[in-house]
Amino acid sequence: MTEPRRRPPGSTDVARLAGVSQKTVSRVMNGEAYVSDEVRERVLAAARELGYRRNTAARALNLGRFHRIGAAALGTSLFGPSSLLVALERRAREIGYAFTVVNTLEDEEGGIMKAVESLLEQGVDGIVLSEPIDEGQTLRIEADIPVLSFGRLAGLDGPRVMVTGGSGVGAGRTATEHLLGLGHATVWHVAGPRRWLAARDRAQGWREALATAGIPEPPMLEGDWSPASGYAAGRILAADPEVTAVFVANDDMAIGVLRALAEAGRAVPEQMSVVGMDDIPSAAYLSPPLTTIRQDFEATAAHGLELLVERIESGAGPAIHDDLPMELVVRRSTAPPPKE
Repeated sequence: MTEPRRRPPGSTDVARLAGVSQKTVSRVMNGEAYVSDEVRERVLAAARELGYRRNTAARALNLGRFHRIGAAALGTSLFGPSSLLVALERRAREIGYAFTVVNTLEDEEGGIMKAVESLLEQGVDGIVLSEPIDEGQTLRIEADIPVLSFGRLAGLDGPRVMVTGGSGVGAGRTATEHLLGLGHATVWHVAGPRRWLAARDRAQGWREALATAGIPEPPMLEGDWSPASGYAAGRILAADPEVTAVFVANDDMAIGVLRALAEAGRAVPEQMSVVGMDDIPSAAYLSPPLTTIRQDFEATAAHGLELLVERIESGAGPAIHDDLPMELVVRRSTAPPPKE
């Protein structure tokens, strides 16, 4: 004889086990305020014990909202983009939102809009564009939900679009000013791929710092974020005895530059100073330890989602164009230029 199917646990069961009202359970599950930490943890512990899961579909029908944030993210394992995506997902869960990711590819035509359409079909209350790249076309998003871009994407427009993120321009300027401040006559730059907003911003900051100092730009080298491309650029730099300082657009390429300089006998920092960007976990353990620009991905994610959720819940507000500062971490890969 087949046993009758047990019904899944509901919010009333959680309320009974936690010793609270059903309304309190609802407040906890919706991430609302006015619930003490002790009560919140008791409710969550009861939910875990019972295996309770919110019926998000029913909630969406009742409230007209899904309590879910979607992200159109560039499909990459690079440290910066992947760290920001993990931070966004973690922060979304902390504030009571589900988090859905649709990946785009760097060479996919119309990839961002395809990802946005996919997220809208799945049902989301807001969309994040994480590490968007220039697809060479106008990107107008007409969706009636807020869209937050981490970067100023050329051609991006729409009635509910806003922009935030770390200041890549400021980072490029800070790195270059650090090297000029040590006394270097000029600073070379190994940039990332030109379609990436991050690469463009860092190169712009480099240019601005040189222009402010009245120094002509040396030729810019372009890599693809990989150590191999940094190594190729490093071999070019190592062959020029006039080069004494370089700002590299990410730490992975900086690793390649350091390898090329070592092979060429150009001592770092005695003969060549190198600054990277991102502060990857291995940066402090290179030989020499790498001076770099540190991005606070947790703070960037928290700030961005705070703006997005405020727009979701208020339904109004002006477009926001703000930047978060980044931190120069000085280690042993930079020093004054060699004395003649």
